[in-house]
Amino acid sequence: MAPRTIARAALAFWLAGCAAGPDYERPASPEPPAFEYAPAEGTTPQDPSLVWWREFGDPMLVALVDRAVAGNFGVREATALVRQARALYDEERYDLSPTLTADASYTRQLQSNATFLSGVPRSMRTFDYWSAGFDAAWELDLFGRVRRSVEAASAEVGAAEASRGDVLLTLLGEVARNYFEWKGARYRLEVARESARVQEETLKLTTARLDAGRGTELDVARARTEFLSTQALLPPIEVDIVRAKNRLAVLLGVPPEGFELEAGPPSPPDALPALVAIGTPADLLRRRPDVRRAERRLASSTASIGVATADLFPRVTFAGTFGPQAPTVPGLFQAGAAAYTFGPNLTWAAFDLGRVAARIRAADAKAEADLDRYQETVLGALEDVENALATFGRERSRREALVQAVAASARAASLADIRYQGGAADFLTTLDAQRTLLGLRMQLAESQTRTVTSLVALYKALGGGWEKPPAP
Repeated sequence: MAPRTIARAALAFWLAGCAAGPDYERPASPEPPAFEYAPAEGTTPQDPSLVWWREFGDPMLVALVDRAVAGNFGVREATALVRQARALYDEERYDLSPTLTADASYTRQLQSNATFLSGVPRSMRTFDYWSAGFDAAWELDLFGRVRRSVEAASAEVGAAEASRGDVLLTLLGEVARNYFEWKGARYRLEVARESARVQEETLKLTTARLDAGRGTELDVARARTEFLSTQALLPPIEVDIVRAKNRLAVLLGVPPEGFELEAGPPSPPDALPALVAIGTPADLLRRRPDVRRAERRLASSTASIGVATADLFPRVTFAGTFGPQAPTVPGLFQAGAAAYTFGPNLTWAAFDLGRVAARIRAADAKAEADLDRYQETVLGALEDVENALATFGRERSRREALVQAVAASARAASLADIRYQGGAADFLTTLDAQRTLLGLRMQLAESQTRTVTSLVALYKALGGGWEKPPAP
């Protein structure tokens, strides 16, 4: 590249006040007008609640979320990384202004006797040198290298803040999910225990009928088998309760040992808001922290292209020092001790432009990769919401059907028991009715938990809540 070309480019940049490299523009992305799998009833395109965990009306969940935000180590780590990114941004901003530093030094020098024509005493070849003052340096940002560096650092701050939001959003979802799984497991355990009590009474009844000569050993064996099989359901459910509780402890930043939840009477986790606000796809892409992080990373890598491109041009730096110099300390304060240096310094990779071009190609390739990652993140966000909407809508329909099936099965089991005790039906009919009722009640309990956790997954996919977390 000829010096005349460099000079013309420098003049053009200086007159226009522009910076090297491309100016960043947010890339276009697919934004459907509405979500395809949004249920026809129970949802609204209004913006999702920023405190969606309060929509369940569960004070214990709200308290757990507050504790998690204050104590979770992942959130603390992400917060520290945000502070680091902001500090690095502040450091880059200082390069826009002159750098001023204080300096003081002392030097004692002994010159060699060989440098003199005749022998000179040692005392006359020994010199003291004292200096004190200020050093200043300032790069004239003619081609925007510093401005692009500041722009990249600012985008990295946005990426770090979005990463913290992603960690916080994941934490909110995990706390809610594990809490409802803990609550649902406790309810399933209660259902199984209640069924076991009924089957134990049935076993006693069949045993009494056998002793009275009105029953058979087959009926007793069947009743005992059903009772023991239900008892076998209890240990795995108890393990599910322990696992959910321990996971909650870790999310809250406390040891699992000794951590307990205020356990009231077991109840199904089926409290759902009457209307779920899901927003629009366009709002989703502006709200999701992972999309915002990918977009900020793309902005940073785009600015880095300008940083690399600016190295094609000369870098002009003004440097100077001011301060007294003297052979003694008192001499620093005498007239005539003042000294200064000042002048421009020009550096240019004139014979290393191939290396600069390689850095530009690398920065350009990274920006291209970040653009692809951004587009992939956008599609992944839309996929998450569509899957969550489909899961929530279908599971809610399944739960409603199971509620009716349990009611019908309970009526059938009651009638079968009456007919058995009256001698109008055999014991197998009663046993089959009880088994069906237990299976449906367990399915309903699982569906109630899945319905609530699928709504939690939907709120998480929608990306709301991290913008306004609870105050620690």
